[in-house]
Amino acid sequence: MSPAPAIPPIPASAPPGRAPLKPLDLALAELLALATPLQGIEVVSTFDADGRVLAEDLVSALDVPAHDNSSMDGYAVRCADWSGAQTVLQVHQRIPAGSSGQPLAPACAARIFTGAPIPPGADAVVMQEDCDTVAAGDQPFTGIRMQASPAPGQWIRRRGEDVAAGAVVLQRGERLSPASLGLAASIGFSQLPVAPRPRVALFSTGDELVMPGDVAPADMKPGAIYNSNRFFLKALLQRLGCTVTDLGIVPDRLDATIAALQGASQQHDLILTSGGVSVGEEDHIKPAVQALGSLMLWQMAIKPGKPFAYGQVGTAHFIGLPGNPVSSFVTFLLLVRPFLLRLQGVTDVAPESMTATAHFDWPKADKRREFLRVKRDADGGLALFDNQSSGVLTSAVWADGLVDNPAGQTIAHGDTVQFMPFSALLS
Repeated sequence: MSPAPAIPPIPASAPPGRAPLKPLDLALAELLALATPLQGIEVVSTFDADGRVLAEDLVSALDVPAHDNSSMDGYAVRCADWSGAQTVLQVHQRIPAGSSGQPLAPACAARIFTGAPIPPGADAVVMQEDCDTVAAGDQPFTGIRMQASPAPGQWIRRRGEDVAAGAVVLQRGERLSPASLGLAASIGFSQLPVAPRPRVALFSTGDELVMPGDVAPADMKPGAIYNSNRFFLKALLQRLGCTVTDLGIVPDRLDATIAALQGASQQHDLILTSGGVSVGEEDHIKPAVQALGSLMLWQMAIKPGKPFAYGQVGTAHFIGLPGNPVSSFVTFLLLVRPFLLRLQGVTDVAPESMTATAHFDWPKADKRREFLRVKRDADGGLALFDNQSSGVLTSAVWADGLVDNPAGQTIAHGDTVQFMPFSALLS
């Protein structure tokens, strides 16, 4: 694990508890500048590389396809042999995929199947549906009659049209997809060099937190809440290829918090917590991190997700997310996800965004940049979840993405908005 860069101190001029709101784009740029890619390369089976990040360029040693081949079942012909609708070509050979044919003689055709090499002399393939067979004697057929004049090159896949020998097929820093794995296999790679998985320690603090299954709903004490954040945070981390150590709920004491942070920093690249990062809140996370390393507290100019913390404990990065579940969920997607991708060497970490039509009204502008939970409706527009509170986790389950609404902006039904689909953010 490479040492994290030094963290600048909190400006002394910032009034306690009233830090200036930090724009999201600026916060993300600062965060990514601190995300030095992890050192080392792992070699894994191509079968097991889905979602991993390529650590080296993949260069093809061969052309794909390796030869001109047929993209249809049919007949390989020479276009010059066509002299009209009554032209009959004698079928002198049969070429299945995996074999090679003989040079095509004049006025002859070759029965050919999808993927089979084009025989020398042929310059087109005619689909079997576009040919009439001509029978003779006790043979099924000895020739074909084409229904139309063939065009040079039709239904022929040219050598190297997919991949040329010597070409960089996949670039370092690309996150591998199922299609990427197929492409790597098509040029002969059974194993792939990938970046190490980030090692992440995840824990919660707070005596009010209860794990599902430990206490029945009817027996919950006043003020107690089930710990939901750990469940979706662990799932999000695993989707990003991280190795996660769940340290559970740390007792709400300074010594226990220091011990948990110190232990986690020895074997992890990132320590991730949620809750206890609001300015002015009494908690043990802030003094514990500051006792062991450095800490920056940011008041983010976004809604939901105002409180956010970044620091380091030893050589490990530390990120503290807000405690409200939707705030924690959204800030993870907007900040932690690109940070973890950059740790793995991904170059393009910008979230996918597209324009869409709002099928709702949002008449009250906020001074912060808002991320509204929305869902595509039957008419192709975006419907809004009624309750946009940062504590309503059902909004994130109902929604299929976020509207990125600029600060000070109202929305009227029919307006064009920026839409960030969860299909991209959650993968």
